[in-house]
Amino acid sequence: MKFTIFSITLLAAGLLFGQSGEPAVSSDALGGQSLGQAASDPTASLMNVQLGVWSTVNYHNLPNESSHTLNVRSAVPFQLGGTNHIMRVTVPVLLDGGLTSSGLSDITVFDLMVFDQSWGRWGLGPVALLPTGGETRGSENWGLGPAIGFTAKTDKLLAGLFNQNVFSVHREGARQAVNVSIIQPIVSYSLPKHWSLGASEMNITYDWENDRWKSLPIGVKLAKLLHFGEVPCQVNLQYEHDFADDELGAPEDIIRLTFKFLFPK
Repeated sequence: MKFTIFSITLLAAGLLFGQSGEPAVSSDALGGQSLGQAASDPTASLMNVQLGVWSTVNYHNLPNESSHTLNVRSAVPFQLGGTNHIMRVTVPVLLDGGLTSSGLSDITVFDLMVFDQSWGRWGLGPVALLPTGGETRGSENWGLGPAIGFTAKTDKLLAGLFNQNVFSVHREGARQAVNVSIIQPIVSYSLPKHWSLGASEMNITYDWENDRWKSLPIGVKLAKLLHFGEVPCQVNLQYEHDFADDELGAPEDIIRLTFKFLFPK
């Protein structure tokens, strides 16, 4: 509860002290997108660093439990062999609560090759799971698989789908195998004064190891594009409910507050 209150306080402070408005950035550098729309597009060639507090305020079949995670994510665009790439690294750090101890969880990395089209863009590449969470906060198993996705855009609407697949690379003594497919719908609609409304980070996950849906979330995201000095920042607040309730300790209600600092070319 205290981290939820802290998150709301951070959001209020960001909106109060951040300056509204969109810095002058050529839309050509962002594939014809505005900076606000590109900030919500995982296929956009936009360098960014994201800091988020993700709070699971309720768990299925586990009353009176909550947990809070600091999610650090960076995305770096680069070119290789004449092809545009996006390297993204996600580092989750469990702060407190839940069913395990605090500390670093498993890190995920992907390298997405992206291809611009008249209607939007699409991309594909490898995704890897690094067993940095140890025996208490991770799978103790390396994972590797393909990622593919696309986004289509109009002046106001961004829509698409992103899919990641992670399959365990066998490691003797590992606590559990990880064989999952993750589907993430992408929806964002631009509103006046640099606000936007869309889908939360809904990671719909199928667990091939146990032949079941591991997560079936639905959620909403409200975002505002600000800038702190010369640095643009998208601040967003998300709420999500997960309907997959057949696992002890499965997340039920999740609140996320994210500050995504943007570094356009």
